Amino acid sequence: MSRWLLTLAGIALVYAGLCLALYLMQRSMIYFPQPRSSPAGTSLATVEVDGRKVLATVLARDGPDAVIYLGGNAEDVAGSVSGLADAFADHALYLLHYPGYGGAPGRPSEAALAADALALYDRVATQHRRIVVIGRSLGSGVAVQVASARPVARLILVTPYDSLLEIAATRFPVFPVRWLLLDKFDSGQHAAKVTAPTLLIAAEHDEVIPRASTERLLRRFGAGVATLGVIGGADHNFPDRHPEYVRLLRAAR
Repeated sequence: MSRWLLTLAGIALVYAGLCLALYLMQRSMIYFPQPRSSPAGTSLATVEVDGRKVLATVLARDGPDAVIYLGGNAEDVAGSVSGLADAFADHALYLLHYPGYGGAPGRPSEAALAADALALYDRVATQHRRIVVIGRSLGSGVAVQVASARPVARLILVTPYDSLLEIAATRFPVFPVRWLLLDKFDSGQHAAKVTAPTLLIAAEHDEVIPRASTERLLRRFGAGVATLGVIGGADHNFPDRHPEYVRLLRAAR
């Protein structure tokens, strides 16, 4: 075998090894489980699904209204209790801890996150008539699946994307991401089934989710279903108490 063929074979072997490593490590590059805090006045609720416990931090409030919050990939959702409590003063709050996050059993995957979110919705629906579902960043891809399968009063997607697969393919253009990625979070596929009034909230200087992806998702909803709000001057990880964010949440109640 000539030297150039040996070189080509070596490059192919290295490339195949990199593809295998990317395949095996992909979920550790998507999910970053965080420990759970315990804000004052909250409790921890458990829901059984497929013999496994689903955990949610709860701020209990009487009345027909509730919020289900689905956070980002590196978020302790309990840390968002205070900001959400101010924006939704009359709503009970249920903040889901994904599998592997905040002491919740299991390992995170798209299927596991969606199953847990639906199980939490079904429990909340036994106590509250109107449920607002909020998904932030990674959680926006979970929230749109819930809203496509359950009757929600309103859907709010914070720094959302049209497809995680699309973003990953852009970031790793030399790899066959479409064949390798297990958790594709194709929000656009589910958006057309959503009938609840929907607000998409983008950050003006989002360095993680391209605006084009958010606007593509906006177009996936039916006519008149979704609107877009933009937080000026903000990056992807803007704080929960950002004044414009709070204003948009309050206006969407």
